[in-house]
Amino acid sequence: MPTIVVEVMPKAELLDPQGKAVAGALARLGKSEFTGVRIGKRFELTVDGPVDEALLAEVREIAEDLLANTVIEDVVSVHQADVETVAAGETH
Repeated sequence: MPTIVVEVMPKAELLDPQGKAVAGALARLGKSEFTGVRIGKRFELTVDGPVDEALLAEVREIAEDLLANTVIEDVVSVHQADVETVAAGETH
């Protein structure tokens, strides 16, 4: 069955306290090449049937209405996942 992935991130202009904490931990571990971290959410919706542009538009609307708090978050991606990616548990 196809899977649609929705990725939600905090709005760029807002402080991301979780990201800031991880960035600080990386610096303490000597990983100074990373200058910032932002932490978001990933949703995987399994679909019973084919995925087309109309369904992706419907999922984007659902994401804006239900999955993201649009006051502080942006829906940054709605796309069909690769079968290999979902099976392996990898992220984009």
